Amino acid sequence: MTACLALGALLPLATLAKPAAAEPIKNIVLVHGAWVDGSGWKPIFQILTKEGFHVSIVQEPESSFTDDVAATKRVLDMQDGPTLLVGHSYGGSVITEAGVHPSVVGLVYIAAHAPDVGEDEGSLGKKTPSVLAKTPGAIKKTPDGYTYLDPEQFPKLFAPDLPREQALFGARSQVLASAGVFTQPLTAAAWKTKPSWAVVAGNDQIINPDLERWYYKRAKSHTIEIKGASHSVYESHPKEVAAIITEAARKAADETTVSSK
Repeated sequence: MTACLALGALLPLATLAKPAAAEPIKNIVLVHGAWVDGSGWKPIFQILTKEGFHVSIVQEPESSFTDDVAATKRVLDMQDGPTLLVGHSYGGSVITEAGVHPSVVGLVYIAAHAPDVGEDEGSLGKKTPSVLAKTPGAIKKTPDGYTYLDPEQFPKLFAPDLPREQALFGARSQVLASAGVFTQPLTAAAWKTKPSWAVVAGNDQIINPDLERWYYKRAKSHTIEIKGASHSVYESHPKEVAAIITEAARKAADETTVSSK
């Protein structure tokens, strides 16, 4: 009888000692890059929502880096639990800064920049120049300081692996980006404290693939490379990109729990 009572007293303690499972991630927030908008995420959105995720897409104004980070945090504030934050291209800089938000438990970089505190993507891009950087006149600027890609060169630089009509539409529906978004140094680097995943676009002509590899090695990101993929990899290879986002959503909460112990 005494032994039974002792065992009964220990059971609640054993239950308390058992580590709690991390809350599963159901929220995913997608952040687009410069010169495009959130509509390019549609194929990824459709795949992820069919898998049961709650997906939100940030529409950055591209008027300043500060504005774009604020737009992202505004959407993060609307989430009701742990959230995976995904960024493409310039959106990688945005999620690096905004990813310190308390709801974010993991980051995914899709052919994206991932600067450190005090760095900016413009300076880093000059050290490892892309095909775009070596193409005179490809980046145009308005009199009031907003940039865009030459529509004639957009298809072959930004989206050579998309159907021609789709690439032409992208060229003519660009969101002009303030030149300052590329040169503002970051004040936070979420990849230092939160797990990250990444996709290298093997034939990226907007960001040098070598720069992408360097970013992700430094961040210790779980990385895959899609050979031959352009900067528009999230549109041209949606299944592969969605797969790594899904993997990150399933594992990020557990990795964050382990790293915080």
